[in-house]
Amino acid sequence: MKIRLERDTLAEAVQWAARSLPMRPSVPILAGLLVRADAEGVTFSSFDYETSARITVAATVTDEGTVLISGRLLADISRSLPAKPVDITADDSKMELVCGSARFTLQTLPVADYPSLPSMPEATGTVPSTVFAQAVSQVVVAAGRDELLPVFTGVRVEIEGDTISLLATDRYRMALKELSWNPSSTQISATALVPAKVLNETSKSMTAGEEVTLSLAGGSGDGIIGFEGHGASGERQTTTRLLDGEFPKVRHIMNTAAVMNVRVSTAEAIAAAKRVALVAERNTSLRMLIGDGVVTLEAATGDQAQASESIEATVDQPGGGELAVTAAGFNPTYLLDALGAFDTPYVNFAFTAPSKPCQLTGVPELDGEIRTDYRHVIMLMRLPG
Repeated sequence: MKIRLERDTLAEAVQWAARSLPMRPSVPILAGLLVRADAEGVTFSSFDYETSARITVAATVTDEGTVLISGRLLADISRSLPAKPVDITADDSKMELVCGSARFTLQTLPVADYPSLPSMPEATGTVPSTVFAQAVSQVVVAAGRDELLPVFTGVRVEIEGDTISLLATDRYRMALKELSWNPSSTQISATALVPAKVLNETSKSMTAGEEVTLSLAGGSGDGIIGFEGHGASGERQTTTRLLDGEFPKVRHIMNTAAVMNVRVSTAEAIAAAKRVALVAERNTSLRMLIGDGVVTLEAATGDQAQASESIEATVDQPGGGELAVTAAGFNPTYLLDALGAFDTPYVNFAFTAPSKPCQLTGVPELDGEIRTDYRHVIMLMRLPG
């Protein structure tokens, strides 16, 4: 193999392909990064039997070939090189990188021992890359992180014609985002449970191009899902194995009618919650006291510290009469995660009953219509007394 490419092109490609390399690979060969040079350019690939990553970039290829090299070491080296073209030569035993006066010689790994990367499934449809990245970021905040309960660490992707729904829950909160896309067939109907961490990292890394192609094959546990994006930095492809297990049926919780709606400024609510949460004791709630035209956030650490802050609010109760809910207890982290996921100036808290789930939705104007494309539900904490 003999190639030449720009330092920034090399560094970005290697960083992207190496980001999914396992920290503690089950077998040493999985720590390698596969480098293949051909007439199309140079492709850097990684695979850990669950998730694969491939990026192809332009390069001057004098001699074609394939080598396997330590991925993290190559990533560290590529970042440190001076801003000059990089010449790479390699054979079955070593790789040499020359950039200006800097020269590195690395021992290669046996290519024959590296597992075959999965093929990309047939394209299912496309979605604008920035829209997809934002949608994923809004949903993954509600995904679980306990690997002992893997079904909660995924995002359920539901495809029905020209609509994609993303749904996640960790049992204490849930988030649902619905968006339009361009399917390969308007008759398509499919579901997939995708690891939330992989989905989040992939959506963020595909924003260089205008759109992302989703490719779905098989069902949960047996199938894989692929993502492909194009941009100035090259063609990027990622596949990951779908999670197995039955995702809990939680959609009905989002259809519960509200007995009271409270609207506040998103920015004011975030700022007040951050300040008050500073004194919140572990496993205790941040209390929201609801009054006429105002809500007050309170928290305390026993007798050591207390905090409260009031912000303006619009309180609407369709049935009239006395307030159906006068106080609610939120997990401070869950509340801040939810508020931070909204891109609207105002947010609406829809209460169903004391100690029952509360649904948050975005509102473009204080007296405007609720946007239902993104909904976030938080299980309220029981208040003392």
